[in-house]
Amino acid sequence: MARARAKERSEGRRRKGDRKVRVLVGKPGLDGHDRGAKIIARALRDAGFEVIYTGLHQTPEMIVNAAVQEDVDAIGLSILSGAHNYLFPKVVELLKGKKMGNVVVFGGGIIPDGDIPGLRKKGVDRIFTPGTSLSEIVEYVNKRIRARA
Repeated sequence: MARARAKERSEGRRRKGDRKVRVLVGKPGLDGHDRGAKIIARALRDAGFEVIYTGLHQTPEMIVNAAVQEDVDAIGLSILSGAHNYLFPKVVELLKGKKMGNVVVFGGGIIPDGDIPGLRKKGVDRIFTPGTSLSEIVEYVNKRIRARA
């Protein structure tokens, strides 16, 4: 397993060039459970990405302002409260308003399968549901997200 992590880490750095991919991990809304978000943040960091974790109880505006300040390439949102149909699209909308529509937004948590197509239509690139492996998430970021110049 350590060998696989080392390989992921080296591939991520080699393919991305001089600048590491920067991913902001955010917990929007009143959801107070952040264990999963911290596990994802650590897995991405261990794979060679630069990760910024915003902490609990963030508004969409706070998340987007942090994304602007940190010049991120992607935002990963985690939610368990059921407010994903409002909060995830709001982040996408605010990014577009800040001329950062090229930032990839993905998310996960307790999200019913029936809600996923609507979120995708509103600009959320990918949703990860419970049971998704960390390696699948790392692979997604490796393949989908590119560092901006």
